Amino acid sequence: MKFTEKLANACQKNGSLLCVGLDPDPALIPPGLTTATFNKGIIEATKDLVCAYKPNFAFYEAAGRAGMAALEETIAAIPTDIPIIGDAKRGDIGNTAKAYAKALFEVLGVDAATVNPYLGGDSIEPFTSYADKGVFLLCRTSNPGAADFQDLKAADGRTLYETVAIKAKTWNTRGNIGLVAGATYPEELGHIRALCPDMPLLIPGVGSQGGDLEKVLLHGLDAERNKTIINVSRQVLYAGKGPAYAEAAKKAAQLLRDQINGFLTCRPSNPGTANPT
Repeated sequence: MKFTEKLANACQKNGSLLCVGLDPDPALIPPGLTTATFNKGIIEATKDLVCAYKPNFAFYEAAGRAGMAALEETIAAIPTDIPIIGDAKRGDIGNTAKAYAKALFEVLGVDAATVNPYLGGDSIEPFTSYADKGVFLLCRTSNPGAADFQDLKAADGRTLYETVAIKAKTWNTRGNIGLVAGATYPEELGHIRALCPDMPLLIPGVGSQGGDLEKVLLHGLDAERNKTIINVSRQVLYAGKGPAYAEAAKKAAQLLRDQINGFLTCRPSNPGTANPT
C-alpha cells in the first residue's frame, strides 16, 4: 500500500488529521518508566484518535544504544494501519542518501521520512525510489530562524521555500513527495498549499511553538481532507504527569481532534490562499 493510501485510510477510520509526535524527553517522563514504556502508553491511549505518529529520531539517538532500542520498540508498538513518519531530516549525496533511505525504510520500516532538499534532486531520488514510502521535504519550517534562508528570493522573484515547493512537484513522478510547512507561518503555508494543492503537508508547530490551529486549517487544508497532517507533540505527550499521563494524553488528543473536526464541519476546505502561477 502506498503511503498516501495508508494515510487516507487512517484519516477516514479515526476521523482525524492529528499526528502525535513521539518526542520523549527523559526529564518529563514520569519516574520509573522507560522511554519505550512511556511511548507505548501514549500509543495505546491515542491510537484511535490519530492519522499518524511521528517519532523524532534526535530524542532516541541522544540516548545512544538504549535510545535506538526504544525507537525500535516504539515503532513495533504502533498499529500497522497507522502511518509512521520517521522524522530524521536526512539529506546527503549519492550512496550516503541511499544508505539513509535503506536504514529508514528497510531496517526501521517507517512509512515516510523527513528529508532535507538542500542538496538537490539527486539527493532526493534514493528516498523517492521507494515508491510506496512517503518523503516529506523541508520547505517552510516552523522555527524562528527559518526566514534566514527560506525567505531569500531567487532570480525569478520566488522565495526559496516557494522554489522548493515547485521543484517538489517536478520531482514527484511517483506521487510520494510531501512537504513540511510550519504552523507558525500560516500565510506561507497558504502559498505552499496553493502551489501544491494535492500534496501531503506535514505541519508542525501547533501548541507549544505557538501555531494557531484554526489558521492552519484555513490556509493549509487540502480539498480531500486527507493530506493535511497536523503534528502536535508536547501538548499531548506531557498533558499530565504521574501514573495518569496516558489518560491525560488521550484527553488532550481527543480535544485537538474534535477541534479540528469542528472546524471541518463548519467550513468548506480552502486549498491555499495564494495564486499558484
